Amino acid sequence: MTRLSRATLSTLPGEIAAPRSRPPIGTGIVHFGPGAFHRAHQAAYIDTLLDADPRWGIAAVSMRSRGTVAALAEQDGLYTLAILDTQPAMRVIGAHTRFLAPDAAAETLALLADPAVTLVTTTVTEKGYCLNADGTLDRDHPDIVHDLADGGAVPRSVVGWIVAGLAARRADGAAPFVPMPCDNLASNGAKLHAALVAFAGGRDPALADWIAGEVRVPSTMVDSITPAADDALYAAVAEAIGVEDHAAVQREAFAQWVIEDVGVPLGPDLAAAGATLTSDVAGYEKAKLRILNGAHSTLAYLGLLRGHASVAEAMQDGPLAQFVDAMIRDDIIPQLPAVPGLDLDAYRAAVLARFRNPAIVHRLDQIAIDGSQKLPYRLGDTLAANRAAGRLPHRVAIALGGWVAFLIMRSRQGVSIADPHGSALAAAAADGDAGAVVGRLVEAGLGLPPTIAGDDALQRAIIASAEALGAGRWDELLR
Repeated sequence: MTRLSRATLSTLPGEIAAPRSRPPIGTGIVHFGPGAFHRAHQAAYIDTLLDADPRWGIAAVSMRSRGTVAALAEQDGLYTLAILDTQPAMRVIGAHTRFLAPDAAAETLALLADPAVTLVTTTVTEKGYCLNADGTLDRDHPDIVHDLADGGAVPRSVVGWIVAGLAARRADGAAPFVPMPCDNLASNGAKLHAALVAFAGGRDPALADWIAGEVRVPSTMVDSITPAADDALYAAVAEAIGVEDHAAVQREAFAQWVIEDVGVPLGPDLAAAGATLTSDVAGYEKAKLRILNGAHSTLAYLGLLRGHASVAEAMQDGPLAQFVDAMIRDDIIPQLPAVPGLDLDAYRAAVLARFRNPAIVHRLDQIAIDGSQKLPYRLGDTLAANRAAGRLPHRVAIALGGWVAFLIMRSRQGVSIADPHGSALAAAAADGDAGAVVGRLVEAGLGLPPTIAGDDALQRAIIASAEALGAGRWDELLR
């Protein structure tokens, strides 16, 4: 079958949105890490702008492998975005102009030095920024060691690449571009900015001072579930558009891109494309962590205890869905600060609608992984805020009791617990006594906030919930 390309655009079915008559576009953005999330998320936002403003095409830079950029190049940068929802849809994206593999270092540096490029975005995963646990630059990371050791070498780290581009701008007397991280890392803009200054300081103190004073790095928050592409996606796309597409991606209908307003132009009008510019990205992050992630973890543990496999399946369980909704409405939202531009109740409704989406199979056992690391932030912060306000949030206590009952269930079944502290959690839950298990978890600082140690009422509520859930006494809890 013929491949998707500029030559085949005219053959696509009329109901498939595609850049059929778009004029040639320039390159105004460089993006490091053109994986599925970038192509399904940021590139889709940019694509909506290009008909009216063709300056903002994206140069896709892969630092590790040729696969994605080669597939894009073979298709003239075109690929299909499949939207997974009750009413599925497909759209051909044409936002990319250049496709740079790891061996295209000179071309990459030339683009970073080009004043037409005003925005440099990244999706390289949290690990890709080479940071320590405290968010500072890890000078012992092998990629950072390499990049600092030889200023003439091709950078291996995204920090090294960005600093190389900024150094070229400064040497030419040109304004800096705006680096913008798009990975889910709290305060990602501030952390990347500090890492750039620290890295530059290892090379050229004057460059470090220039970056510290002249370069603005917005923090961002991005959100959209993007399942991996598979043979079923490729087959569905080929059937729908009539040509093969080896670069197709898929995501849910919901997409969110929250960007810190740092007082300098980004270049493309991302707000016009649906992104949110705000002075309070942290407020959006907190809302997401407590509402979406807190509810996700609650559904995972309670849903698994009730025999469900996926989020959508758990949301078909009326009492459980009502419980999660009430927890968000009564225990979580009242303890969140107001965020300009964010309607918390509307966000609650959007989150629950996403959970019900039958086209997204989000397995509960995947969400249940690493509970000891996630729960202190997803539920523990809500718990602490309620207790500081003199409230005992019973539904949050039940959710934590669900985690304890889940640990006991896994221990009894002899199933390993997927968690960095899995062995310790299994040992703590081995005797199945909920009161003893909670005591051990609190003493070890695993999953449950240390403040529980002196909070008898809260401990009793968690223990009672774990006991009731373990015995299957759901009616007294899910109401």
